[in-house]
Amino acid sequence: MDKVLSNYEFEIGCDEAGRGCLSGPVVAAAVILGEKFENNVINDSKQLSEKKRNSLKSFIEENALYWAIGIVSPKEIDEINILNASFLAMHRAIDQLDCPKDLIIVDGNRFNAYHDIPYECIVKGDSKYMNIAAASILAKTYRDEYMEKIDKEFPEYNWKKNKGYPTKEHRAAIKEYGTTIYHRTTFKLLPDQLSLDL
Repeated sequence: MDKVLSNYEFEIGCDEAGRGCLSGPVVAAAVILGEKFENNVINDSKQLSEKKRNSLKSFIEENALYWAIGIVSPKEIDEINILNASFLAMHRAIDQLDCPKDLIIVDGNRFNAYHDIPYECIVKGDSKYMNIAAASILAKTYRDEYMEKIDKEFPEYNWKKNKGYPTKEHRAAIKEYGTTIYHRTTFKLLPDQLSLDL
């Protein structure tokens, strides 16, 4: 895995977590690793165990040159759609980087331009570039922590385990208990045969 795409000092890697979920926010991270950053374990967050992600989260926070998290709520997701919400979460993360911004590289094939800073979309970027992989780890761990926190409020949905993804168990709970303030009402929360009266 390459550390970065370019020779720019302030190349920002971006990724998000939670796009396919039925509940909870979409969370993005923006990371600038810096010249001295080294780690041979970092990978796409989906390829790592939870334990490994959590230890890498601390490592990235302590050793990256800059990093930040951006969050977009379920209500905002319903208002602007999930694709735009993903871009907005990345923009919010980038907003918080208090440094020059030379280039943004993003996991995936689409992005909304951030001011006039050049950007590059890279399909499977989180398994090709370490700064995107680091962003994927931060986005995933921060979102998971948030879902575990709100699970205490609504334990019947078992978000601490399913993290808001459309598992059978999560859908069965929606059918039984209805929706919460954390559900995305514009998403197809139940298959057609289990339709929900909203």
